[in-house]
Amino acid sequence: MMVTVKKKLDLSGTTRQDRPVCDEPEMPGPLPYITRLMALAIQCDELLRSGKIRDLAHLAEVGNVSQPRISQILGLTMLAPEIQETLLFLPRISKGKAEISEKVIRSVTLLDDWAEQRKAWEKLGFPTPMRVA
Repeated sequence: MMVTVKKKLDLSGTTRQDRPVCDEPEMPGPLPYITRLMALAIQCDELLRSGKIRDLAHLAEVGNVSQPRISQILGLTMLAPEIQETLLFLPRISKGKAEISEKVIRSVTLLDDWAEQRKAWEKLGFPTPMRVA
């Protein structure tokens, strides 16, 4: 047996034209790709450390990328803390491309010693990171 319930619904909401306009100024541009990639690397590292993701293969599968690409991204977490902080707080891009690309700093991520990383970073001509105490 089927029961039919009849009830009037009030669907009179606001239309897009009726919505208030935001007072906030528009952001000047997108975050640099390397900034977003650094944040992703930190998040992926946390997923692995917490056990929410089993291993790199599982992370690659979930992220729909290759395992070598995940390794490259996670390599950013091996950077000295002040370099990571510099990457995370790069200014938004107002025009053109960001000056720092992942491909360029990949060689820095391969260095084990943070002091060597800092020297390599400075040789590349990037902003000098502030030392973390």
